[in-house]
Amino acid sequence: MKVVVIGAVAGGPSFATRLRRLDENAEITMYERGEHISYASCALPYYLGGVIEDRDSLIERTPEILKVKNNIDVLIQHEVIKIDPEAKQVVVKNLMTNEVFNDSYDKLIISAGARPTLPPIKGANDINNGFVLRSVTDADKIKTFMEQHSPKKVTVLGAGVAGLELAENFQHRGMEVTVIDQLPQVAFPYDAEIADLIYEKLVANNINVILEQTVTAITSDGKTVTLANGDTLATDMIIFATGVKPNNEVAQAAGVKLADDQHIIVDDQLATNITDIYAIGDVIETTSAITGLAVPSMLSSAANRQGHMLADILVGNPMRYRGFVGAGVAKIFDYTASYVGYTEHMLQAVGITNYKTIFITPFDHAYFYPDAKRLNLKLIFEEKTGKIFGGQAVGERGVDKRIGELSVAITGNLSVFDLPDLELPYSPPYSTTRDPLNTAGYVAINQLSNVVTTIKATDIPAEDLQNAFFLDIREPDKAKSGSIEATANIPMNELRDRLNELPKDKKIYITFRKGLNTYTSARILAGAGFDVVMIEE
Repeated sequence: MKVVVIGAVAGGPSFATRLRRLDENAEITMYERGEHISYASCALPYYLGGVIEDRDSLIERTPEILKVKNNIDVLIQHEVIKIDPEAKQVVVKNLMTNEVFNDSYDKLIISAGARPTLPPIKGANDINNGFVLRSVTDADKIKTFMEQHSPKKVTVLGAGVAGLELAENFQHRGMEVTVIDQLPQVAFPYDAEIADLIYEKLVANNINVILEQTVTAITSDGKTVTLANGDTLATDMIIFATGVKPNNEVAQAAGVKLADDQHIIVDDQLATNITDIYAIGDVIETTSAITGLAVPSMLSSAANRQGHMLADILVGNPMRYRGFVGAGVAKIFDYTASYVGYTEHMLQAVGITNYKTIFITPFDHAYFYPDAKRLNLKLIFEEKTGKIFGGQAVGERGVDKRIGELSVAITGNLSVFDLPDLELPYSPPYSTTRDPLNTAGYVAINQLSNVVTTIKATDIPAEDLQNAFFLDIREPDKAKSGSIEATANIPMNELRDRLNELPKDKKIYITFRKGLNTYTSARILAGAGFDVVMIEE
């Protein structure tokens, strides 16, 4: 069997090395148009920030290593410019010499990944101090520019996770950082409860964040950016972290079927619509393991697992790709932000509205053990069945652990009704007797069984906004929270003794406040016969 692989960064090497372990006689060739293969692209911001000092440590394998250890031929700076499915050939261009030649295949694997996109900004393509970051070569260019020009101010266009990781690392180098995004929040598609906390962390660490603005022009020297509102900002360096698009052109020209978002469509064996052509990684659209809907697969971890599985499929092992769950994590200064599955933004984008959410703020470990920190956890689940659609969390510790456990629960088709039964390790330095995931399950079940009614602030009927009673249960030394102005403030600890101050003929909304006290207050009021609703924000 002769196998040709297009792309050698994440999924390609994973596939090729696994296939070699399964089939010593297979002829395997990988073509990579870049200068490096098998590198840790997610680590590049930390290399630029000086946190990771050894550049070579980011490159896991080289063509020479793959040839010696795995008998795999890897040609870097070679671009596949055409696929001929009928002849089962690819046309390859040597980017160093411009030589063009043909190569045949029995099986073709497309692992071409994605590339950064530049926004339509006047002057963006003409500056010498503007960069994208996707490859080691990109990182080298940025590093060289910083060494030669010592920029003091950097502007990052895009407040997604990639842009925020870069912002932190540039600040770590002592640079003044501004982040600009056209959306009203940072860290999209995280939901507002999580994104607001990330925003606060950025501001607390002196990152200048400008939201709901676009850059309309950049001067020819790259030193000034103009915003849509007319403001101008001085800068020494610009980073475009404004998204990526799949490298699909060669596949499309060959007749490979693409989705509306231009990703390659594959089935549960990672096969395209053309016989003997397969695709993996950032370039594909696959199926969500949660909803069954089409979804892109934009994570290097997924590409690696897909490549490993595809090798098994090609040698005849009875394996099928069960679909993409989607789990990610990011460091935001001393915060960790993590998610799994769908956010509310993502559910709404695909038209799913039959869901509920809960937001809890338990301690990451026993409160009586020193240095316990709040863990902010959001859970999203189907309205009737309790099927888990996704979860998000942010905090200083224990975040990735809980989201990882939640990912396992989703993969195993558990519902919120199963979360209280999870037996998770407990010791005061590491957790609480009821783990945050157990607690999330209890609260979600309360929602589904109507033990407590909740509503989003934006969904409160106009009539209630005018006539209902809004109760703030915070203690006097606590700051106000939430967007709804309270009618009265009665601390939870005083609530039972002051019930006579509340109207029985009006619906009582408890204004948004993190923690267990809000739920406890709701149960006190419900037990006393009040019509009570908790507000979520």
